[in-house]
Amino acid sequence: MDLNILAMLVWTLSGSVLLFVLMYVDSLFTKYKDFAEVKAGNMAVTTRMVMKLFAQGYVLATSISTAGHLGEALLVSVVSFIILLILENGVHYVIRTRANLDLDTGIQQGKTGYGLFSGALHIVGALIIAACL
Repeated sequence: MDLNILAMLVWTLSGSVLLFVLMYVDSLFTKYKDFAEVKAGNMAVTTRMVMKLFAQGYVLATSISTAGHLGEALLVSVVSFIILLILENGVHYVIRTRANLDLDTGIQQGKTGYGLFSGALHIVGALIIAACL
């Protein structure tokens, strides 16, 4: 029983650190400074960040429940992050060029609907990725 509790603590701590790192890396790919915008009260950035965190957490939780080893679960989460980042950039590009709608600029300007739309892309992507696990 004590070994299970220790394993749970290690997996939880490892997953939490990975999620923090992934969210930090994600912030490097935005046109704005995510944490500064959140601190300033930008609800569009906050909404997108929370939805992206949920999406990554969901993939990590699913990978933990199906993985035999911690490393495998963390690797799946990193790969899913990369897939979601590529998909997000691709969809943002298509929407910007085809619909003349710049989600990144709208999010930076605090348009919550833009943040919801962008965050929803992550959740849908996470659901698809988790279904593949």
